[in-house]
Amino acid sequence: MVNLGSQKRDNKFYALLQQATANIVKMAKELKELIHVWDYTTERVTILTDLEQDGDAITHEIMKLCYRNFITPLDREDIGAIARAIDDVADSIHAAADVLLLYKVELPTEKAKELTSVIERVAIEVEGGIASLFGRINHDELLKRTKEINHLENLGDEIYRAAVAGLLESDNEDLYVVKWRKVYELMESAIDDCEFVADVLEGVSMKYA
Repeated sequence: MVNLGSQKRDNKFYALLQQATANIVKMAKELKELIHVWDYTTERVTILTDLEQDGDAITHEIMKLCYRNFITPLDREDIGAIARAIDDVADSIHAAADVLLLYKVELPTEKAKELTSVIERVAIEVEGGIASLFGRINHDELLKRTKEINHLENLGDEIYRAAVAGLLESDNEDLYVVKWRKVYELMESAIDDCEFVADVLEGVSMKYA
């Protein structure tokens, strides 16, 4: 006999995780748009601030649901780890945008454009990885997603290193170098945070294989 109460509870967990990953994809796209178009920067950062707060609220709801339910679709520690890792991605994306505004950056760089494109791609892979947990875990799909996330993290690393090297080799003023180095670090952190989500998902996949 199907436990309808259990189904509803499980669906709520997955719906919230879907909302959390959809939110970081929105944030990644908004950050990319900010850097590539470079207009209405204050308004765009405000949008990212609101989205980051939405992510906090979703994470809070997931954690509350974990501790209110004796039975969860995955171990509550795993659900909590996934939720917190997704929230870290949102925090890093928002921080990168916030620093651009705080430091009064005048124009974006090509490397920043490259990094935001990677952030968008890796956020989409995270969303797909979370979707593969729904119902019966799709281990093959999850492995495919985690491999692509690892590949994108390596690509992000290469762009980051080249970006920092370019700053240090340039004739730009020290303040310019300081500003962009911080922005690049936060963008790379967003990609690294996505890789950490992949690591958690891979661990969950092995646990429930």
